[in-house]
Amino acid sequence: MIRVLLADDQMLVRESFAMLVASAPDMEVVGQAANGKEAVELARSARADVVVMDVRMPELDGIGATRLIAADEDLAGVKVLVLTTYDTDEHVVEALRAGASGFVVKDIRPAELLAAIRTVAAGEALLSPGPTSRLIARALALPDTPATGGPDALSDRERQVLTLVARGLNNTEIAESLGLSPLTAKTHVSRIMGKLTVRDRAQLVIIAYESGLVAPGR
Repeated sequence: MIRVLLADDQMLVRESFAMLVASAPDMEVVGQAANGKEAVELARSARADVVVMDVRMPELDGIGATRLIAADEDLAGVKVLVLTTYDTDEHVVEALRAGASGFVVKDIRPAELLAAIRTVAAGEALLSPGPTSRLIARALALPDTPATGGPDALSDRERQVLTLVARGLNNTEIAESLGLSPLTAKTHVSRIMGKLTVRDRAQLVIIAYESGLVAPGR
């Protein structure tokens, strides 16, 4: 069972998502939070696998809550799926940098939200290529873009794999594109994450764009 925590300051939104998640045979709702502070506390006490996190919340917003969850070693296995009103919301980039595994818009179809939760729970990054490119392009224009580890230490093959990860391909698609086995592709991704000291594929996407390995909009 995938243990899901819902964090949104709108009760109607939380309740509707809770009913949806509870209807899935492989998921259960382990808590609901009305703000980021509650989300962090419940992530610790309820041992959630995935936190569906709204960006804009009182007391502590979704970005701050995501950052605290990502920085807590005891919550290393917790994945954050960010909820946003628009797919061009500049706060999404901040959330991804903070440690979120992906984002979805609030008007997502029910079946797509459940699929998104499953994807994030499985360790994949959920990033729509179009919106992600626009968001990263905007982030690169900011003067305070934080420095990140670059792909210089990677082998040529690993750089190829990182490029495909940044374009939104999963391990199976990467394997097909490079003529590898899915297991080999997965191993490459794991090694890249280790070399660049990141905990999530979403962070690999950020590094690929910020380093110039992948150009926004290409």
